[in-house]
Amino acid sequence: MRENRDMVKRTTPKRTSFRTVLRKAGPPAALLTVGAFFGAYAIIGPNGALAYGDIEKHLERKRTELAALTKQREVLKNRVALLDPKNADPDMVDELVRKDLNVAHPDEVIVPLK
Repeated sequence: MRENRDMVKRTTPKRTSFRTVLRKAGPPAALLTVGAFFGAYAIIGPNGALAYGDIEKHLERKRTELAALTKQREVLKNRVALLDPKNADPDMVDELVRKDLNVAHPDEVIVPLK
C-alpha cells in the first residue's frame, strides 16, 4: 500500500498557483513589453527611422533659409558700416533722410517704386 502512495505522488503533477506563475513569468513579460514599446517608437516615432526622409527635407529647407538670412545679414552689416557716425557715407545718409523723413528739394520729383 505504501508503494501505491509513493507511486501516486510521483505520477500526480504538482499544481502551480497563479502567484507562482506570475512571479516567474512577470519580469520577462514586462521587459518584453517595454522593449517592444521602445522598439516600435524607434521605428515609427517622430524621430524614428521612418521619419528620416522628412527630417532630411526639413534640414535642407532650413539650410536654404540660413543662406538667405546670412546674405541679408551681410547686406545689413554693410549698411550699418556705411552709417558709422565717425565716417558716414553721404549717399547713404541722403537716402535715409529722404526715405524716413520725406525730405526732398523743391525742384525734385519723387517717383515711388513700391
